[in-house]
Amino acid sequence: REGQGTYTYADGAFYVGSWVDDDREGQGTMTFTNGDVYVGSHVDGVREGQGTMTYADGDVYAGAFVDNDKEGQGTYTWTSGAVYVGAWVDDDREGQGTYTYANGDVYVGSWVDGDREGQGTKTWTNGDVYVGSWLDDARTGQGTFTWTYGTVYEGSFSEGDLDGQGAITWSSGGVYTDIGCTTTTTTT
Repeated sequence: REGQGTYTYADGAFYVGSWVDDDREGQGTMTFTNGDVYVGSHVDGVREGQGTMTYADGDVYAGAFVDNDKEGQGTYTWTSGAVYVGAWVDDDREGQGTYTYANGDVYVGSWVDGDREGQGTKTWTNGDVYVGSWLDDARTGQGTFTWTYGTVYEGSFSEGDLDGQGAITWSSGGVYTDIGCTTTTTTT
């Protein structure tokens, strides 16, 4: 196969686009038997370069691909309304990115293997804000949590909860320092 053409695979998947030396090469559309559709660049028969994958469930990824994986900068939009814009490595969110939840909450920061990890900021729709360290998709390490009504906690977190040494400054101006606490915050 060489040039522009259409090919139907034995499993029912089909490709419409450019061919070089019997491989998908250049721009084309690949429709998979499960209903997924990829429109974009191919190199040596695989998704490589810029493209858009529309999944059968309605989710959409638009961005860079390397060897069939999401890799580089891209945007993933879930049917729920959630959106991630940022870096990808080996099909996972990795590096810096912004995740907007379906309810409007927003996380901006570092990702590792698809989880929030490293430094990041989460802003809830009610106005609460957390700025600090994340590990395994939870607030862990040092951070600052500011409630919408003005009270601020600066200190240690573990698995999403206030945990260890910290200081609370109430919106009224009162300060309580050197606390050792284990308290569950109301937002995650």
